[in-house]
Amino acid sequence: MNTLAPLFRHSVGFDRFDDWLETALRSDQSNGYPPYDIIRDSDGTYRVVMAVAGFSRADLDITVQENLLRISGKPAEEDSEQRTWLHRGIARRGFERSFRLADHVQVEGATMEDGLLIVHLSRVVPEAHKPRQIPIGEPH
Repeated sequence: MNTLAPLFRHSVGFDRFDDWLETALRSDQSNGYPPYDIIRDSDGTYRVVMAVAGFSRADLDITVQENLLRISGKPAEEDSEQRTWLHRGIARRGFERSFRLADHVQVEGATMEDGLLIVHLSRVVPEAHKPRQIPIGEPH
């Protein structure tokens, strides 16, 4: 069964197929790290949930410029002389992920919980851009 999930991977709040297609066709240099989800809640808000195990709040940077949300992580330097790693399975490499936001989608804030970074987004459409009913009048 084919799914349209790849079309939604790097876009939040788009309602037009051409925007989804353009985003899906862009190459993804991140190799899937770190994994993330994009969730649309029933009230029209969105969440980008990213697995950032091993990163502290100070290691993460979230910026928004125009319609681009950028999340990056740079792990703190560790004192390797005091540690002997017997197994190192938690990836702590630097990363940068970008998400193109649709018009009127705003970043409301971010939280961290249980190793997950949650960026809260909402769509705020100005009254002038909302659909309005046009009455059909009598001919002139």
